[in-house]
Amino acid sequence: MKRFDIAAIGELNVDIILNRIESEPEIGKEKFAKDMTVTLGSSTAIFAANAASLGSKVCFVGLVGRDSFGDLVKTSLEAKGVDTRYIMDGPTPTGATICMNYGEDRANLTYQGSMDVMGWDDIDKDVFDNTRHIHLSSLFMQSALLRDIHKVLDAAAEKGITVSLDTQWDPMETWKLDYRSVLPKITIFMPNEKELQALTGKDSLEGAIAEVLPFLGNAMVVKCGSKGSLLVRKDGNMKLLPAFLNSDVVDAIGAGDSFNSGFISAFVKGLPLEDCQETGNLTGAVNTTAAGGTGAFTSLEHVREVCRGRFAKEIKL
Repeated sequence: MKRFDIAAIGELNVDIILNRIESEPEIGKEKFAKDMTVTLGSSTAIFAANAASLGSKVCFVGLVGRDSFGDLVKTSLEAKGVDTRYIMDGPTPTGATICMNYGEDRANLTYQGSMDVMGWDDIDKDVFDNTRHIHLSSLFMQSALLRDIHKVLDAAAEKGITVSLDTQWDPMETWKLDYRSVLPKITIFMPNEKELQALTGKDSLEGAIAEVLPFLGNAMVVKCGSKGSLLVRKDGNMKLLPAFLNSDVVDAIGAGDSFNSGFISAFVKGLPLEDCQETGNLTGAVNTTAAGGTGAFTSLEHVREVCRGRFAKEIKL
């Protein structure tokens, strides 16, 4: 028996969220924001926290600085039930994203810090003996991990560990990932439709799916926002599952990561892929019922109640 169901390997940072900003910043001028929140950030951390809330045994593999932001990251994950024994302290400061909200729009500015320097040598190899599944995310935010991705995937394969990957968006929009060599080593590939098209350079979702299909290791699930999700099996079989729509959306921050947490929590329990897809659609929808990426995921029982009350569905976890 492995100690953990899921090891989340990836970036860690804090989000500094500014609201009620009087006007956009201007060089040489001071502006005011009336509200500020400092909280756990990063897609991989949201995934890990929510998967733990859904009942999975989760550990996190990451790198933070020896600073107060690093302390906040670790205590926030631990409060959600995530094991932090594999989070290392390094000399580079913990990363941070300043989120400036302007009504329905926002501008983000990120200092990558330690998330950009964590590579193979920073990973405690003990994790490969202690987990059944590895989730990777936000590769383009992490140049060292992207460089060493095959070392991680080969170590996982050697130990019989399944792997999921959500590359997320490339801020530089260069998309320097050799998906032809990476995807065969991925059990569940989890892009959204825009990311898949950008990664493959195709103008249509159909063309992007056709491009990656020969390289899929097992299956791909494409997140399509309010349209739902598309499950694509290696043999070309596809299933479009409409979204569970919330008529009173609070915000959609982290909805894709919450989808991932539901899908993979069901996957590590051995549920069929169609049930994993439904679970992901549900947890993505649950995410929109509270503020932030983790606000709706206080416990599995709470998620069950939201699924019954808002979406008239029983979650299969």
